[in-house]
This record gives sequence, structure tokens and C-alpha cells, in this order.
Amino acid sequence: MNCREGCGACCIAPSISTPIPGMPNGKPAGERCLHLSVDFLCGLFGQPERPDVCGAFKADIEVCGSSREEAINLIGWWEQMTAA
Repeated sequence: MNCREGCGACCIAPSISTPIPGMPNGKPAGERCLHLSVDFLCGLFGQPERPDVCGAFKADIEVCGSSREEAINLIGWWEQMTAA
């Protein structure tokens, strides 16, 4: 599955525990990344400062569902199920 352009669910729903430019403590689950544009595109895409976890994310129907809203819900659910 390819990412849905303009979705951005993976930049909102999960937590990111590594530093992000402008977010030195990472990002809590459910908080929009500072680098997510108004068009829901990653402003760090292809940049060396983009967190490895972001670059490693692979869209999958099990995680992303069939819409942006479903992706936010599913990723949020996965976040809760895997939280330490």
C-alpha cells in the first residue's frame, strides 16, 4: 500500500519518543507534529533530520484503513495497545 497523499495520520496519532526539530522531547500521541503542513504533508520528508521512526513507517491497510479518519483511529488503537 502507498501512503494516501494528504493523510498525515502517522504524523498525528502515534507518539514519537525521539527528538524532532522544534520538538526536543518528541511528540505525544494525538498531537500534530510541528512539521505537518496544512495540506497534511511532512515538511521533513527526505531531510536528514527526519526521525528514523518516521522514515521506517510503511503504510498498510491493517494500520491505515481506507480513509484518513480510519487511519487516525487505527494508529491510535495500535498506540494504546503497544504503550509500555
